[in-house]
Amino acid sequence: MTLAQIVTQPATKDQTISIMELALAGGWLMIPIVLSSFVAIYIFVERVITINKANESPDAFIGKIKELVLKGDITAAKMLCNQHDTPVARMIEKGVSRIGSPLKNIEASIENVGKIELFKLEKNLSVLATVSGAAPMMGFLGTVIGMVQAFISIAQEEGSVSPKLLADGIYTAMITTVAGLIVGIIAYLGYNFLVTRVSKVVNKMEYSAIEFIDLLQEPR
Repeated sequence: MTLAQIVTQPATKDQTISIMELALAGGWLMIPIVLSSFVAIYIFVERVITINKANESPDAFIGKIKELVLKGDITAAKMLCNQHDTPVARMIEKGVSRIGSPLKNIEASIENVGKIELFKLEKNLSVLATVSGAAPMMGFLGTVIGMVQAFISIAQEEGSVSPKLLADGIYTAMITTVAGLIVGIIAYLGYNFLVTRVSKVVNKMEYSAIEFIDLLQEPR
């Protein structure tokens, strides 16, 4: 065989493997890994939409609330709160409805609503965190199972072991690890991104609550 034949031989042989073929070669553990990826994507998209909606700037809203409260128009202030579907608006609405009560009661009411809103913002984030940890573990499990099966096949071979048999068993076993790590990394990044976004919304909620309490303490 000439040098030219050696160089051109690999190019003529079709060794392309599709993603679907790789997924099927990974075995049954690819099913929960793929399903967990769909769950992670759904939660991420749904939470991004919800948090972006809650992250509306409260400055203009708080300014209008201050104006109405200082005028003594509590009914209009409540109506304005009901027109805004945000955590800040619901907290302020609870505070407005408690005007006339002791300041500590108003603060407690706003704080309780804030806790409920925070729970809503963090909905399903724990599931996303679980996926980020569970997907790589499922991948490692698939790899261990695949390696065991590969060594069983090698042990059952009589005579010398074919390098192709060994290579096929190993790359098939590693597919689940690759898939699990990809899903886990994406879910982990998505979780941290959402946690950061929730923290920004919480800061706005706390700032708005402080401004409202300060408003009630202003001399009339």
